[in-house]
Amino acid sequence: MSVNLEDARRVTTAAEAFATEIGQPMNIAVVDAGGNLVSHVRQDDAWIGSVKISISKAWTSRAFNISTKDLGDNAQPTQQFFGIHTTNDGNVAIFAGGIPLVRDGVVVGAIGVSGGSGEQDHSVAEAGAAAL
Repeated sequence: MSVNLEDARRVTTAAEAFATEIGQPMNIAVVDAGGNLVSHVRQDDAWIGSVKISISKAWTSRAFNISTKDLGDNAQPTQQFFGIHTTNDGNVAIFAGGIPLVRDGVVVGAIGVSGGSGEQDHSVAEAGAAAL
């Protein structure tokens, strides 16, 4: 079971709508169960530097089946995952904006959002995930 293009478009559309509502242009990436990119949208005026970050957040969230916010909380000095961001050729993102996509209790992909504050990124990702 995995996210397909139709699913990714539905997730992305919901995330875009919320990003527009809060007035923050975003990069929005969706990956499938294998961590492969299915779709990416860069809204007008979203930071170009956040394109790869959004993809990394989605990949990280799927690779570890955890939100990047929660992973980041556990990756601080003295925490159990300290240093994890240096693994996987530096592709692990440890700040808010990545959320696993779950269908019938199974992780089928993930969304990654970048372009605003951590709180904004996470809330836009939540809006997208809710559309699945």
